[in-house]
Amino acid sequence: MRRVAVIGVGDTEFGELWDSSFRDIGIKAGLSAVADANISADNIDALFVGNMSAGRFIEQEHIAALIGDYAGLARDNIPSTRIEAAGASGGLALRQGFIAVASGLHDIVVVGGAEKMTDVSDEESAVIQSSAADQEWETVLGATFPALHALIAKRHMHEYGTTREQLADVAVKNHRHGSLNPKAQFQREITRETVMSSPMVSSPLRMFDCAPSSDGAAAVVLCPLEQAKKYTEVPVEIVGSGQASDYLALHHRKDICTMEATKAAAKRAFAMASLAQKDVDLAEVHDNFTISEILAVEDLGFFKKGEGGKATEAGLTGLEGEIAVNTSGGLKARGDPIGATGLAQVVEIVTQLRGKAGKRQVKDAQVGLTHNVGGTGATAVVHIFRRA
Repeated sequence: MRRVAVIGVGDTEFGELWDSSFRDIGIKAGLSAVADANISADNIDALFVGNMSAGRFIEQEHIAALIGDYAGLARDNIPSTRIEAAGASGGLALRQGFIAVASGLHDIVVVGGAEKMTDVSDEESAVIQSSAADQEWETVLGATFPALHALIAKRHMHEYGTTREQLADVAVKNHRHGSLNPKAQFQREITRETVMSSPMVSSPLRMFDCAPSSDGAAAVVLCPLEQAKKYTEVPVEIVGSGQASDYLALHHRKDICTMEATKAAAKRAFAMASLAQKDVDLAEVHDNFTISEILAVEDLGFFKKGEGGKATEAGLTGLEGEIAVNTSGGLKARGDPIGATGLAQVVEIVTQLRGKAGKRQVKDAQVGLTHNVGGTGATAVVHIFRRA
């Protein structure tokens, strides 16, 4: 198996992009990544596109062909493939691109992700997002996505003593990081009081515990590590890749406070990388709700089960903490255009490992991790990156 490097990254601003269409933002991110990699369309062997639900958000299916067409790749019949895994669509698209290059099937691959979520009402967007849960046993009975995560939060608070304040601290930290990210949807710091006095969504989760609906796109370019120096001065190698699945519905799981798919994907990624949690300098984890980040830092092995909230409260996940978590602002502040989220995480990690993250730069960052989740944890994808 060949070693694989990221040689180009690009993304759009995240937010309510009323003046840009789905194809506009997808092409913008892709062209930015291609330019960053110093390649042209003639160099590209394949395209992988992460997207959850363009058919419902913008009534457009067959989006892989759409993006390939408008990217100028149709003239040479370059294969373009859509990957769907709910919130993990972007991370899984990256894994497919990684496998394609590592196997020797392709040399240069572009992996992109995009979602246009704000063209529908908030109510319709919530319904579409909840389709990532079990329709027959959860969604149709009124268990919305926030409600399912609220159940997880309640149980975690009961089992481990996690406090309402510690949930708020996740949002406060990520908004602080987002205030340093010029492409983040929210670039303003908030306080504990802001979170805890915001409108209730599903107890104990309030509005500021929930990631927003967002428009946006992100893309990366991959090639064999041995060729990377032809295109970039600072190649970033993908040293570990892990994917795992779990039961779709929460009621089938033995413990809703633990995402077994995250644990399994992380175990596989760390084994491939021959690294341990102590070697990781920063991580972009899936914080679609504040409780999600707390579970993530526990299940990835950075902190013991039940101590994620305490670690956040103590500042151990801040920019100068034990491990910097969600330096981009995360889904909570950077934004969460579902299909793009997993690739936006990669853009942040690569930017950090190149030493180009500006005011949010993690000092001497050498190893980074991304963690992307579909549904309430039925799919998890973990990648580990190292400055080559």
